Amino acid sequence: MVDERLLVGYDSSDDAAVYIASEEIAIIQTLDFFPPVVDDPYDFGRIAAANALSDVYAMGATPTTALNMLCFSNCLSLSVVRKILEGGADKCMEAGAIIAGGHSIEDEEVKYGLSVMGLCHPDKIRRNDTPRHGDVLVLTKPLGTGALSTAAKADLLEPESVHLMVETMARLNKNACEASLSMDVSASTDITGFGLMGHASEMAGKDDDTTLVFESQRIPLLPQALEMATDGILPAGAYRNRYFIGDRATFADDVPLAISDLMFDPQTSGGLLLAIREEDIEPYRDAMRALGEEAWRVGRVCPWEGAPIKVI
Repeated sequence: MVDERLLVGYDSSDDAAVYIASEEIAIIQTLDFFPPVVDDPYDFGRIAAANALSDVYAMGATPTTALNMLCFSNCLSLSVVRKILEGGADKCMEAGAIIAGGHSIEDEEVKYGLSVMGLCHPDKIRRNDTPRHGDVLVLTKPLGTGALSTAAKADLLEPESVHLMVETMARLNKNACEASLSMDVSASTDITGFGLMGHASEMAGKDDDTTLVFESQRIPLLPQALEMATDGILPAGAYRNRYFIGDRATFADDVPLAISDLMFDPQTSGGLLLAIREEDIEPYRDAMRALGEEAWRVGRVCPWEGAPIKVI
């Protein structure tokens, strides 16, 4: 069944569904939840909420309401459950979204996340598969959270690296989205479980007319991420992502294996990947710096060069 009011559904693997409520209002709907990626329950709540809210920011929209989604064992202390929910509530408050309720079930493994609704004008919705040839690719968070989370479980990280990893995952993409609203963004997505390469593959589309060219030396990485990847400390998801992408991504012979591995590394609450005009790159980076954040130019949108993604 096709309904013209559904502007964005599952066909393009976009970040959220978009429903046209009126000529002035589009409703953005998304949900995401997962098991703990850190030990601290409050941090887990913050990260899971930031991750779910990110889909709305990727669409160029504003989060408005959220519903908690919680699975927990009856052996788990209620104080731990409370901390998880507090972390999610604080992050929603920071986003300006209202937690309007939710649902919980008993499960052997803890899982938490949000169902989020956002609003936007229908003409302002950003899609993930509409990059414009000649645009610059910009990334708003460094990579490596998957590798570092794996390393943290084995106590291989410096405390400073752990802290930065947690704060990076817990940081909203609110500033990254709002700083770009005055820019001419042709495509937008957030980098999460499929890694940079997986989400870039979705951005390149399926029509074999666009190639995203990434410059490997420009890819921002979290401290110790390259060290861990060089030592083979990677989550299983990185290898699954590489297998799934297959020959849709090609790598120059001089791209180090550790960097290519990190480009497949599954991210939790990663940054936005934006395609914007060349003349907007420096104003956007200046706007981000004014907000205390950074954005990195990582590549370019080009006409077809034999594969959806090329890494040089």
